[in-house]
Parts: sequence; C-alpha cells; structure tokens
Amino acid sequence: MQRPRVLVTGATGYIGGRLAPRLLAAGYDVRVLVRSPEKLRDVPWAKQVEIVRGDLGDPDSLTAATADMDVVYFLVHSMGTSTEFVETERIGASNLAAAAKASGVRRIVYLGGLHPEGTELSPHMRSRAQVGRILVDSGIPTMVLQAGVVIGSGSASFEMIRHLTNRLPVMTTPRWVNNRIQPIAVRDVLYYLVAAAEAPLPGSRTFDIGGPDVLTYGDMMKVYADVAGLRRRRVLVLPVLTPRLAGLWIGLVTPIPSSLGRALIESLHNDAVAANRDIDDVIPPPKEGLTPYRQAVRLALRRIRSGEVETNWASASPVGAPSDPLPSDPNWAGEAVYTDERGAGCDADADTLWRVLESIGGENGWYSFPLAWVVRGWLDRLVGGVGLTRGRRDARRLNTGDPLDFWRVEQIDRGSLLRLRAEMRTPGGAWLEWRVHPDGPHRSRLEQRAIFFPKGLAGRLYWYSILPFHGIIFKGMLTNITGAAAREYAATG
Repeated sequence: MQRPRVLVTGATGYIGGRLAPRLLAAGYDVRVLVRSPEKLRDVPWAKQVEIVRGDLGDPDSLTAATADMDVVYFLVHSMGTSTEFVETERIGASNLAAAAKASGVRRIVYLGGLHPEGTELSPHMRSRAQVGRILVDSGIPTMVLQAGVVIGSGSASFEMIRHLTNRLPVMTTPRWVNNRIQPIAVRDVLYYLVAAAEAPLPGSRTFDIGGPDVLTYGDMMKVYADVAGLRRRRVLVLPVLTPRLAGLWIGLVTPIPSSLGRALIESLHNDAVAANRDIDDVIPPPKEGLTPYRQAVRLALRRIRSGEVETNWASASPVGAPSDPLPSDPNWAGEAVYTDERGAGCDADADTLWRVLESIGGENGWYSFPLAWVVRGWLDRLVGGVGLTRGRRDARRLNTGDPLDFWRVEQIDRGSLLRLRAEMRTPGGAWLEWRVHPDGPHRSRLEQRAIFFPKGLAGRLYWYSILPFHGIIFKGMLTNITGAAAREYAATG
C-alpha cells in the first residue's frame, strides 16, 4: 500500500530538520518547503527529498508546494523573533490552510504548545493556540499535537536549563519556577509526529502529549545538575522578577537571546501538564515506553558531548527576517560599500588550510584579538543581539545556514569558499568571506574580505569608528589562520 505524500514546512528548523529524515526512514515521499533551499544543501538527506522554495506569506508559492500532497506538517513558529509575530503567524496559517484545501490535502499535522484551558496565556502561547484553531477550522482533517517543554540536544528549552544550571550555583527565578510542567523528550515528539501521518483521525481536534514525569521547573534544573555531575543548585524565588527582567538576565547568562528567553519564560507562566491521554487511543505509546526526564537529559548531554547535535534552536532564520542581498547583488550598484580585502600565502596545501578555516569560531576562537571579539559579543548581547554565545553546532564541520557565534554561514563551497553573514546588531549589513586557492603542491593562498553596507549616517560612522581596529583584527586573523595551517601541515608531514 502506497504511503501518503508528505509536505514538511519549517524543514530548516529544530523539529522540522529532524522530522524530515525520520519520515524518509519510515518510507514516505517527502517534499519540504523552505525560504532558503541553500540551507539544506549540506544536510545528509537533501537529495532524498523534493525541495521547494516558498514562504507562508506568499500564497502562490504555497499552491505549488501543496500540489499533489496528502499530508502537510505545519512546523513554523516565530517565537521571540518579531513584534508582529501574531499577525505573521495568523496570515501564514490562513494561507497554508487555503492552499492545502484547494490542492486536496487530506490531513494537516500541527505541533502546538501545551497549555491549560480557561486561563490567560502569554502572547506566544495565544498565537500558537490561534494557529491551531485556524487549521482545525480549515475543513481539512487536522491533528494538533500540544507539547510542553521539549528536551533534546539543541532545543531552546533545554539550552536554557543547561546554561542556567551550569553557570549559576544559586539561581534567582520568578514564581513560575514552582509551576508544574510535563516535559517530553524530542525523540518522543518525533515519534508522535511520524505516526500522525496515518493515525486514525475521526475528526479534527487537539491532543496533549507529554513524557511520564510531571515536575516543577526548579526540579527540572536540580535533576539536570545531578545528571550533569554538578553540585546541588539552590533556587531563590523573587516575586518581583518580571518576565522582561528575567528575559534580559537569560540573554546575558545563556546563548538564548533575551526576546526568546522572555517568550520561553512567559510560556511557563501557567502549568503545562497534559489534561488527558486521549492520544493513546489514536497513537499508542512507543514500545519501549515514553522517555523519563532524567533519561532525556542524559541522552541530550551525550549528543552534545559527542558533537552529534542534528539541529539546534538557532538552525532557522527568524520568520519575517529580511533577506538581504548578497554582496554581488546588482541592486547595490551606486550604493556605498566598504570593504577590507587582504591576502596571504600559506606553507600548507589547500586541504589543510581549508580544515583550519572551517574550524573557525565557537570554542575554537577567531584567531585574532580574543578580547575584542568578547567585548563585541557582550555589546551585542546588551542591545538585544545574539552575541558570541551560540557557538557552533559541530566543532569541525560547517553547513550552509549554520549559526556561528553572531554570524550565520550564508554560503560554503567546501574546500574553496566560506561566506558568513553578520547577525549582530549593526547599522547595516556585514559579511566576512574567505577563499582558498591552491598555489603549488605544498602551498596555498587565503583571500579574506570583510564587506559592510552602511545604512544612513549611523552606518558610515560605525564603519569609521571601528576602522582603526581592522589592522589588528583582520590582519591578525589572516596571519594566524595561515600560520595554524602551516604548523598543522608541518606536523603531519
């Protein structure tokens, strides 16, 4: 019997990027809808799926994406990305529902948020509930799975728990730290999502899903500390600590931006416990049982320590983020463009030079003036940016779309080109680019280019204010990268 044809939206995100390969493994034909197909170029399953460029705000692209599809997964959420997210999500859900109905889609599956009925919800939880209602009312059989805190390597919720607990032996928290939460392992979320493609569905409705444990958020941090081998953490409840202040604190202490931290905190304002287990009548639990919280933490830490994190919370670009032109875009003709271009020879072959270059950033550092990078990262955090704390997903390998501290890999032609786009707060667009060229059997050359497109007078003043540091930072970076490659090449013979 032929399996349904499946469309996954949000395939560059945390859940979507893990669901697509699992649907393939289960035997489904998978199409993915993404705004930037380039981000999937390096994922191992890219050639096994049909990739369609589109946007939930563009109805025409959704018509093409949903054509001939049986099941559509709605996995796009703009938590912490924009002040207009409620309207953005409403429009996206409405557009997708209309396109799916016109194309004859037989089922929609949506991953929403677990929340109690009849209580005041945070803006983000209200928006997720609204999206669920739009899809349920679409006239297409819809299964809404409502999950609480998702525990897995790289999830925003887990990273907040991990970094707060790792760095703070004594934590001051709002009153919500004593609210009851039913966390669920990401492997169990994916189990339910895969099964939802063909599970019996008598009518559109929501189902609560959660793991076997119900804990307070304070208990979750204490269990994490125990599993991670840390000393017992103390939690002090401060009633005056508002979500805004807590979000700013999280933004300073963890890799999570303050806007996303605030959204996560607000979503914990109420208990998040499954009201029923009706899901068991439609999708039975996994044969080995649902994953206990302690085991989910252990599995997530094992993945992080081994460098096997499939996706993380920063994998996807924010919904509604501007798609800035590339440095070569002709639309910039006549505009101000500032560049810093340098080149240097290297006493190593091109392969060795590329390996060193591809390891840049994160815990490996930026090869030049570490204090300046740290200060720039903290300044970015103070104004609401991502700073340096996102690090990198893999210590040695980069893929298109990967976050890299306050940059994102915009293009990588492995062995020859690495281009990063800045996601720090700047009055303009910024890129950092390297090209590796062979220069004989035991020699190579590295070309380095920094590019800045200023916005208004502030952008021009910004460029000239940092110009004195370029000679130190960019020259030192080029010298140290080529030097590290030469040393590695000499050591390996």
